[in-house]
Amino acid sequence: MSIYSRYIGPKLVSCLCAMDDITGERERIIPLASGLVLEIGMGSGLNLPFYDPLTVTKVIGVEPNDSFLRLGEARRRNSPVPLEIVRASAEALPLDNETIDTAVITYTLCSVEDPEQALREVRRVLKPGGRVLFLEHGLSPEEDVARWQHRLNPIWRSLAVGCNLTRPVVEILQQAGFSIQDVEEYYLGGTPRVLGFHCRGVAQPC
Repeated sequence: MSIYSRYIGPKLVSCLCAMDDITGERERIIPLASGLVLEIGMGSGLNLPFYDPLTVTKVIGVEPNDSFLRLGEARRRNSPVPLEIVRASAEALPLDNETIDTAVITYTLCSVEDPEQALREVRRVLKPGGRVLFLEHGLSPEEDVARWQHRLNPIWRSLAVGCNLTRPVVEILQQAGFSIQDVEEYYLGGTPRVLGFHCRGVAQPC
């Protein structure tokens, strides 16, 4: 692992994901979580302050990257809910079937190696009636924007430690066996369109 991908890139990504507009988006979706929660791609723990201790019994945070975990030490110490960190790949969750009430996926499908396999794993561990809360950026439906996303993706992926601009989030969820219960698609204000196409919503296994 290079010095950039170990130290500089994770700090850059964590700073971008902590911007005020993105923090506001987190505040809209994370408080909907309840019960035993699985968060894949916990990173530096930017969602932790928004979990409601009155409804969440515990958060299992899955994160394979030690560089991101180091950046989140203070947030984990101050977590408002019980927290367990699991160092594992989202594509191979070391969890039993049908154990999770809520899965939280924020700014993660852009960077996992195999997003469909990661979602199949999430589907496996969700209880019947369990929900996925998602907040992601991805491929724009506008052709002009999408064309630039494809052009810039190789550069962006290198700068942002594996983050992709070109993943169609809702389509990936559906292909992995989820039904979209609620979704809002929009461009994040104050962000270039090639970076800012977002979707926020709720999905359940079909």
